[in-house]
Amino acid sequence: MLEDYVVKPDTIDRIRASWISEPIEEYVRWLEENGYSPKIVSRRVPLLMRFGTFALTRGASKYSDLPDYVGRFVDSWTRDHGKNSKTKRALSKVEEDARNPVEQMLRCILPGYAGQGRTHKPLPFASQVPGFFPSLQQERGLRPASILHYRHNLGRFEEYLRRVVLHKLSNLSPELISNFVADRSGLLSKSSQSGLCVCLRVFLQYLHREGLISRDLSSCVESPRSYRCAHIPRSISWDDVGKTLQAVDQRTPTGKRDYAVLLLLATYGLRGVEVAELKLEHIDWKRNRLLVPERKAGHCTAYPLSPVVGNAILEYLRNGRPQGADRHVFYRHLAPQRPMGSAAVSARAAHYLQKAGIHVVRPGSHTLRHSCVQRLVDSDFPLKIIGDYVGHRSPSSTAIYTKIQIEPLRQIALGDGEEVL
Repeated sequence: MLEDYVVKPDTIDRIRASWISEPIEEYVRWLEENGYSPKIVSRRVPLLMRFGTFALTRGASKYSDLPDYVGRFVDSWTRDHGKNSKTKRALSKVEEDARNPVEQMLRCILPGYAGQGRTHKPLPFASQVPGFFPSLQQERGLRPASILHYRHNLGRFEEYLRRVVLHKLSNLSPELISNFVADRSGLLSKSSQSGLCVCLRVFLQYLHREGLISRDLSSCVESPRSYRCAHIPRSISWDDVGKTLQAVDQRTPTGKRDYAVLLLLATYGLRGVEVAELKLEHIDWKRNRLLVPERKAGHCTAYPLSPVVGNAILEYLRNGRPQGADRHVFYRHLAPQRPMGSAAVSARAAHYLQKAGIHVVRPGSHTLRHSCVQRLVDSDFPLKIIGDYVGHRSPSSTAIYTKIQIEPLRQIALGDGEEVL
């Protein structure tokens, strides 16, 4: 295995003479199975050798000792290799580049090891409130995506409490909670502020129910006042949608994938998560149908499969999609090879909007979804049909698009509005 990535026989002999040679070889095998490039493999092996030497010289004698030395090794590596890092973000990148390979190797050889990396951070308040996150799924029936929001918001809350040196949840006060919400609100949109407040209220109710705080502080958390139809959709013109599609280079596997993704967003108004969750069995090639299951409104939708969309998906499946046992349609093209997530779908949409020179507030997958709905509204389809088409949960979600029906509004302003209405 090592011979495929290391040129010099002396180097291979030195690796195999190391006391952690077996973990390194097992990790190299894992990298190969997950589609990492030879360049990355050859770059990570020397770092792991350094880690093995670092741990050995400080007392490690068996593989189970290694987790105790990860933090100190990462700190040492960051001090040595981060001297020229001019920003906090650049320094974090140096730290991440050292931590990820070590923790990935340890996860290969130590069952149950999680690590402290970005994707394996412990749950917020895990030691003080171990039952909270299980209760979200077991009692409230929340989906993983919703639990992820709780994890993010409560992680920020935990960091804030650590910053103000409050270690016991029993010492929580309305003033402290209010200060945290005010501190975070300046960085969030109204909807994100509301989501933060919901997470806090549920968490505080649970703390009171379990007797961890003496009074129910959830009533101290007030969501920001929001008004129905206060905003306008983030849609772009259909000509700009065409420019966005033209910005995709369909000659590459990534371009073939992204072109199919953008077509699904613009043609059917799918959400980013719905595109990410599409599986091979959701495309009925015989009947030319596309099935979108478990939508936000609680139902499934079967669309006629457009020839343009079908051909784009077929081109990607034949000449772009990595081979894998997973049934998801769209895959990442960077290692580790796994299905795309909704954040990646939105990021690719934002990339091509910017590449096409289209300026829009918060570009992403919803920009094309909103553009699809706006096109249907402009074509005078009934709002009920439009809402069903794009999977709106409430009629009010569709009604907001009437705010930017420019021509009817112009006629109302200039003439007899009753004729238009």
